[in-house]
Amino acid sequence: MSTVLTASGPDARTGNPLLNLFTGGGRTRRLMWLLIGIVVVLAAVRVISGENELTSSSTIAAALLLAVPIGLAALGGLFAERAGVVNIGLEGMMILGTWGAGWAGYQWGWGAALAGGLLFGAVGGLLHALATVTFGVDHVVSGVAINILAAGIARFLSEILYTDNPRGGGVTQSPALVGAKPPALSLPGLSSGPDLLGDLEGLHWFLISDVAGVLRGVSHEVGVLTLFAILLIPATYLLLWRTAFGLRLRSCGENPAAADSLGVPVYRMKYIAVVISGALAGMGGVFLVFIAGIYRENQTNGRGFIGLAALIFGNWRPGGLAAGAGLFGYSDGLQLRSRSAVVALLLLVAILLVAVAVWQFVKRRLVQSVLAVAVAVAALAGFLTIDVLPPGIVSFTPHLTTLLVLSLASQRLRMPQADGLVYRRGEH
Repeated sequence: MSTVLTASGPDARTGNPLLNLFTGGGRTRRLMWLLIGIVVVLAAVRVISGENELTSSSTIAAALLLAVPIGLAALGGLFAERAGVVNIGLEGMMILGTWGAGWAGYQWGWGAALAGGLLFGAVGGLLHALATVTFGVDHVVSGVAINILAAGIARFLSEILYTDNPRGGGVTQSPALVGAKPPALSLPGLSSGPDLLGDLEGLHWFLISDVAGVLRGVSHEVGVLTLFAILLIPATYLLLWRTAFGLRLRSCGENPAAADSLGVPVYRMKYIAVVISGALAGMGGVFLVFIAGIYRENQTNGRGFIGLAALIFGNWRPGGLAAGAGLFGYSDGLQLRSRSAVVALLLLVAILLVAVAVWQFVKRRLVQSVLAVAVAVAALAGFLTIDVLPPGIVSFTPHLTTLLVLSLASQRLRMPQADGLVYRRGEH
């Protein structure tokens, strides 16, 4: 039982703390090479297809903005599931966050909108914790109930407070937010002063212009709250993997009976984790309200579920879920920028699947290798024969990306051992 509370095994890291910030020195090095390879492949696809939006700064900026709500929902799911509570209700908590942000924001500005979204999301988390931890309701059933309840509560409150409101609004939306939006910053030396990155991007040189577009997109006019959300990724890692609090919380998701025997307040830790989970999901809803400047019904559009998919894709770790959120945010931002550029993603998929096929062949997994080659050929045929995808398919691109990525990553996942199990003291 003592192994539960020792920093050993796959979660233990040694060496330079900076290199170990997300997944350890060796994994971080491989991740860096993987990112470099993705940028090179993207640059090659851009040159072949002629779709400059693939690596334009506007696409990258949109991807960053759209990845934040998904990443915050995934972070919320990380806290809950590392404590052993499956949180299918992330979507509902995001809905509550959007409504709370719209209600507080149209009256008192963006600061109140942030507080309102956090509070309403935390209330959703508290309901989920009450049902699962105290009353022992099945976690999936409780999460689905939260999703249904949140949509109904938002519509009910809108009918009461926004119908015939002198500031506008109605049963499906709030009045517009008042005051200025959160301030934005540009990184000194890259995007302030002479626009050197913008000039390099406009030359459309191979790789150089692509790197310039990516750097300009992530450094020019980035909101303060966006930077705060990004910093939450390493902060969450440090909290959960480098503090006693995080060790106790994670022990509740691995072996709650052993943690309980060692004095860890299991019920309290689960409550804290799920309430934090709801607050972070609600904060993701706040960002959606900030993007639109108003609360609208169905504003989340399934992003809570995509956040859950990013969490699973990231193997229940902060660095991995950040990569998943970035991928889904990129596909969402690209489909908003250009319908024809989405077709170029088929060429990117074909190249990546060929690499997967080679890797599977080296590992002597012939069936998987053949399947990857077959899908790669189909993707390449689609790229060569399709000019522009129908609008319905284009808007569904993030969801298709979710299904594709999960199907490729499903064989190397390890969820917390007690995730989703109802714990009762003395029964284990």
